[in-house]
Amino acid sequence: MDLHVLLDAGRKRGSLEDALRDAVRDGVLAPGVRLPATRSLAVDLGISRNGVAEVYARLVGEGWLDARVGAGTWVRERPSPTPMAPADRSTRFDLDLRGGLPDGSAFPRSAWLDAMRRALADAPTEALGYGAPEGVAALRERLAEYLARTRGVLATPDDVIVTHGFGGLLGLVARALVARGGTRIALESHGHASHRAVLEAAGLELVALPIDDHGARVDLLDAGMPPVDAVLLTPAHQFPTGVPLSRERRVGLAAWATSTDGLVIEDDYDGEFRFDGRSIGAFQPLAPDRTVYGGTTSKALSPALGLGWGVVPRWLRGDLLAERARTGSATDALSQLALAAFLGSGGYDRSVRALRLRYRARRERFEAFVEANLPDARVVGLAAGIQCLLELPPGIAEEAVVAEAAALGLRIGGIAEYAVDPAATPRPPALVVGIGAPPDHRFDQAMAVVLAAVEAARVSR
Repeated sequence: MDLHVLLDAGRKRGSLEDALRDAVRDGVLAPGVRLPATRSLAVDLGISRNGVAEVYARLVGEGWLDARVGAGTWVRERPSPTPMAPADRSTRFDLDLRGGLPDGSAFPRSAWLDAMRRALADAPTEALGYGAPEGVAALRERLAEYLARTRGVLATPDDVIVTHGFGGLLGLVARALVARGGTRIALESHGHASHRAVLEAAGLELVALPIDDHGARVDLLDAGMPPVDAVLLTPAHQFPTGVPLSRERRVGLAAWATSTDGLVIEDDYDGEFRFDGRSIGAFQPLAPDRTVYGGTTSKALSPALGLGWGVVPRWLRGDLLAERARTGSATDALSQLALAAFLGSGGYDRSVRALRLRYRARRERFEAFVEANLPDARVVGLAAGIQCLLELPPGIAEEAVVAEAAALGLRIGGIAEYAVDPAATPRPPALVVGIGAPPDHRFDQAMAVVLAAVEAARVSR
């Protein structure tokens, strides 16, 4: 092991002792870290081996280090100070029912490890160098085939750009729009705050589209609102309300994009997870030359992979690659190779099918639980995805339920937290209930806490 220390040339042994003691005290050398062998460190620092051994022995005697003959020397574990007071339960979240979070325990570890092994074994040497900014060719080929087969997307490998999640794609598109003179973008009145932050950081003005039972009011793009250069939508399963964009509005949106040269940014959120067998295809085929289609592995595999993709019109592709070059961003090529192998083996399809069954069962359990225990509340939204809306009983404020849940160790959000402007786009009080995050053995416990929080808010109103 290498160890960086600064020594005083006039007192090498003493300064080594001081440097090691300070490094342990300050946490630079963490408990359990193994130190270099005395012979190696002596050669590296230009002092005698006996001098290093004496320093180690002195620090062992003081309790900073541990040593065992034949095993080496390492930083000693130190007891943590006892807290002065019990932790506030409102700051500890033992359970998490926020919308959009998948079940991490469902990640196919063994299958992914096999895919990574295959990818490394088959990868040519040049694949381990600096890769193409649009992504690994093998993955783009697999994605074009998969998206056409499962979502109806019109794409060739040259149309696909691999990004760091959907946020990475959105940032590239937003900056490219501004570089082309764009100033304003429409988006759904409720959605990811992080997406709004990305758009505003690029310099775009946001215009909110109301949402009703037929999805976002894209009909307002032609009248009743300022002109916009682009629209960001989740048409398959609106996040977080759960309503799909109707056929009539899809057709109208395609007509708007074609007639105005507007751009539709399609976040195919939860597109793979519909539970009634009637899949809603992507919007992109209705206006392929005016649509950027985006997706990720976050729900079907894990957000930890950080892999996303965009199917990009040819006229915009160069702009996005230029923006990527300006930011210096790149996506892990080894993970791309592994995903290509995973798609090619059918592992990705198997993961999606398994999760679809798991999340469908959870959705049905939650609906049955609400019907049995909260008859004056109702679950709304399409039977799809990894979250749903729980409209609260009359007179109960969502802020009160969120606070009561936090006090019980459950993290959950109200619909107002997702609004562009809660005052301008009111909806009935509701919780956005994520059915994905808790492992199976704790899902019933999480539902029970939701019930307790609603009842506590009912009593205190």
